[in-house]
Amino acid sequence: MQNARRWVVETCRDIDRPDLVECAELGVSELVTNALLHAVPPISVRVRGTREHPRVEVRDGSVEPPALPEALPTDSDELLLTFGRGLGIVARCADAWGAEIEDDGKVVWFAPSDHVLEQLTEGLITGVTDRTPREPHEDDVTVAILGVPLRTHLLFQHHYRELRREVRLLALAHESDYPLAKSLSDVFGSLDRELRENMGAEQIDAALLTGREHTDLHLRVRRETAGQIGRFLELLELADDFCRQQRLLSLARSPEQQQFQRWFLGEFVRQGADAAPVPWEAHSGVGS
Repeated sequence: MQNARRWVVETCRDIDRPDLVECAELGVSELVTNALLHAVPPISVRVRGTREHPRVEVRDGSVEPPALPEALPTDSDELLLTFGRGLGIVARCADAWGAEIEDDGKVVWFAPSDHVLEQLTEGLITGVTDRTPREPHEDDVTVAILGVPLRTHLLFQHHYRELRREVRLLALAHESDYPLAKSLSDVFGSLDRELRENMGAEQIDAALLTGREHTDLHLRVRRETAGQIGRFLELLELADDFCRQQRLLSLARSPEQQQFQRWFLGEFVRQGADAAPVPWEAHSGVGS
């Protein structure tokens, strides 16, 4: 826990936000203690958001929501004795906080305040709530995505999850400051289940076990959703500019990531309009 506290303090200073050090240190101590006491590994600590509105995140391997905070003593010495007893300290040290539940764990996050608050800030629980498989629909189409490079696809999954969480939490905590984050979050929300279930994760995992570098994916998606992914592609381009212009504490996509995502998501759009599949090799020029 001491390493996490030290790193978060140094990061606040590195981004020229020494005013947030006290609350960031108290909050991350609480989150790491809770994760060690009540969650399961792996546990990691990160700082995301922007320099104007940084956000501390602690990720663990449990999908159980965190315990809601209880009233805490106002005396600072007594406050330090309450670590690990819910999220009261976080709620006193944050302008906004909450938990993002994912398929394989959760991220508990907070935007540090520049002073310890007298009142508890209300938290927000978001993310995956329904894990039941989607029922087949008469309007489903089968999308064949041919020659998928496995390593690149895994990086795509990681980028998608990171961006989805990043824009959702920015929109929740600072909607008026980041209208593009709100627009992106709304699109993620409308497509979240389809995108989450139709990235081919299980097929990719099975192919990795065989030692292959490429595989074909066969995915089912609503025809309407396939068309909507075109708008999602446009917003991904805007998100790259957002990462640069707003000095987001996460990186824009590399040219290679852009090329792959345009192809992969573009296949949903094309085949949703009854076009024939275009393999990755033909799209990327690999082997030509």
